[in-house]
Amino acid sequence: MTIKTAVVGLGYWGPNLARVTAESRDFELAVLCDADDKRLEPLARRYPGVETTGSFDSVIGNAGIEAVVIATPAETHHRLALTALQAGKHVLVEKPLARTVAECQELIDAAAAASVVLMPGHVFLYNAAVRKVREYITSGELGEIYYAYSQRLNLGQVRQDVNALWNFAPHDLSILDWWFDASPERISAAGFSYIQPGIEDVVFMTLEYPNGVGANVHISWLDPHKIRLMTVVGSEKMVVYDDTSPDARIRLYDKGVVRKAIDVTEQSLGSFDTFAQFQLLLRAGDVLIPKIDFVEPLQLEFADFAAAIRREREPISNGDLGLRVVRSLVAAQTSMEASRPVPVP
Repeated sequence: MTIKTAVVGLGYWGPNLARVTAESRDFELAVLCDADDKRLEPLARRYPGVETTGSFDSVIGNAGIEAVVIATPAETHHRLALTALQAGKHVLVEKPLARTVAECQELIDAAAAASVVLMPGHVFLYNAAVRKVREYITSGELGEIYYAYSQRLNLGQVRQDVNALWNFAPHDLSILDWWFDASPERISAAGFSYIQPGIEDVVFMTLEYPNGVGANVHISWLDPHKIRLMTVVGSEKMVVYDDTSPDARIRLYDKGVVRKAIDVTEQSLGSFDTFAQFQLLLRAGDVLIPKIDFVEPLQLEFADFAAAIRREREPISNGDLGLRVVRSLVAAQTSMEASRPVPVP
């Protein structure tokens, strides 16, 4: 049986969610909802027979709707998702899950109380290249993880409701959290506003993860380049994930620094007080470009949503992950405003 679904919010990202819902074998696109008739009209022509409405209350009051997909402005996520959860609807809400830690926790508690699925839309976790990097990390292929850095840059889409941190960083934070199976312990962030006062266009963020793993994230919607690049450096190998590359989204570098012990028992120790000295040698090996079988991440995200609704498995992108991402976003925002590093609770 297909899951009757309503898509709420048909601005920039909503039409993509409507398309995937309509194409899915698991879901039935039953209702399209947006307060702006101009957004509803073209989609009504594209999906004849699908109900359209400007009233969110009518969606919630529709007993036939089992799942609600929300792609509205971030400040409305908590209110709309909470209403849907309390009405017994499964909810997929676009990132960020909410604007505060308390709001996220309230959504998690509401989903548990109603025995329904709450899923934040961290779509990059369903990207085949992102999954490949996680395989390299968890299998030990890279060795001990030293540090990572990320660049997510573009010219536009300039937002007025959120800054570049809240718009772009959820992607990087969710990916790093999933790769490292950990959240940062401390964040230092600096943001700069150039186009709109009080809305940061560019943010530089340094994160400290457990076990001494460091990360740096550079995000901007005011940059001449379109870049989605992430690099992870390990003791054995290094990997680069380039989401804009048409044919080499992953490059695995067999490079590193080797500590080689040299026996000096037959030589004068000089200032050394041990019987060996260590020499650092650079190691440069092959570069591997693995074949990636790429499936649209949104399709995989919706398949995971359906499996969770049918109680087959816990979704990769779940409420707890959404909460951890928002906790880091709040800490980064606080760091920007206070001009100091902030611990992540």
